[in-house]
Amino acid sequence: MSEQVRAPTPAEATLTQVESEDDHNQQNRHSFLKSYYRYVSSCDSVEDDLSPLAGLKVIDLTRIVAGPYCTMILGDLGAEVIKVEVPGTGDEARKWGPPFVKDSKDTCYFAALNRNKKSICVNLKAKKGQELVYDLARKCDVLVENYVPGKLRQFLLDYENVQTVAPHLVYCSLTGFGPKGPYSKRPGYDVIAASMGGLLNITGPKDGEPCKVGVAVTDIATGLYAHGAIMAALLQRARTGRGQKIDCNLLSTQIACLINVGSNYLNAGLEARRWGLAHESIVPYESFLTSDDRLLTVGTGSDKQFVSLCQKLELMPLSEDERFISNQCRVENRALLIGLLRNRFKEKTLSDWLDILEGAPFPYGPVNNIAQVFADPHVQEIGLVKQMQHPTTGTIYKVVGPPVGFSEGVNAVRLPPPILGEHTEQVLTQLLGYSQDRIHSLKASHAEPATEIWSYRLGNEIHLSETTGHMGRAE
Repeated sequence: MSEQVRAPTPAEATLTQVESEDDHNQQNRHSFLKSYYRYVSSCDSVEDDLSPLAGLKVIDLTRIVAGPYCTMILGDLGAEVIKVEVPGTGDEARKWGPPFVKDSKDTCYFAALNRNKKSICVNLKAKKGQELVYDLARKCDVLVENYVPGKLRQFLLDYENVQTVAPHLVYCSLTGFGPKGPYSKRPGYDVIAASMGGLLNITGPKDGEPCKVGVAVTDIATGLYAHGAIMAALLQRARTGRGQKIDCNLLSTQIACLINVGSNYLNAGLEARRWGLAHESIVPYESFLTSDDRLLTVGTGSDKQFVSLCQKLELMPLSEDERFISNQCRVENRALLIGLLRNRFKEKTLSDWLDILEGAPFPYGPVNNIAQVFADPHVQEIGLVKQMQHPTTGTIYKVVGPPVGFSEGVNAVRLPPPILGEHTEQVLTQLLGYSQDRIHSLKASHAEPATEIWSYRLGNEIHLSETTGHMGRAE
């Protein structure tokens, strides 16, 4: 495999050896910062200069939800995310429709998770395709993958192989069940982890069947955990100059998200149950029906907030009743108190109650459908919805932008979700420095059958077994 001439990565710039440990750390820190700021200044736009992760390069070998959500966050923060997709089909979420983006073959599902990315097509089963990923690894800072455990090892693209040519690389794997344990080889989806991790069992009507949450919260939480872990590993790399392997999995994330419910069982032996719109440990903390059949959610997390609620509802005697004087008392007398509150809320419309509760020191809000969410004047004023233009049709479509703001940086929607293979030639020439002759050779070998414009059936794929050698090791 040929080596590509390149400038050192920020991590590699920290590897200067000095005699004293203190001097070593100081030298590495200085070298890293000097290299990093020079790296950032090479960005080609002011917006990139303001992005917290400008200059960071990410190889995205993920599909579906958890992995793409993680890499989208990194892209929003300014990283250059290179989404490596299967030729001809790409990310399975591209076909998870209807609905589809207007005048596009891609689904709204895919559009929600893949902005700020560049798409390249690489046949990972072909030796030259694997070599291409190794060349990317030398140039990039992070690799994120969510293949079935063991799959990338078949292609010699597992951490143990890749780190031999890119020891600076932060390599993050997202799986269903983690790298060890009796379920480690199983594939995983959000709903499976939510089922096995207890979420479905505690979700739904009090006397009804378990319910699936309306969005893939286990996937999303795993992507969030992964993005945070990657940032921590990059910070550690700034001190040590070394990359590392990160393992995230859906089941562990879901169990971690049980928070108080898990703690209740571990420490008090209390098995969780479904509570519908109510809260197990806080009363009142649920939704109430109004006279116009709308639902209003109210939460009082302290005794002081409960007194304020009673004032707003003109039910002050309740705040002095010994049965409701503390949260523990209110939990013990839940049925009585909730019945009284339900009767009161049924006396007025939602609009009336929103006017009455304005300025209250406790949280409250209506149960909105999705149309009402995006029509809300607050949501419109904060500008969370962003518009993008489809790269070929010119169709304008909308996405929910990054929810986090920075006082000194940009967290922005910069690129629309890519067409399959849209940036293959750009990445190969501009990032990897491949010549046109080499690119034509790759096309001919089916390592990179590129964009939809160059679409054709794959053939003559080269399958490598685990016994064919470790690509990238000294030969």
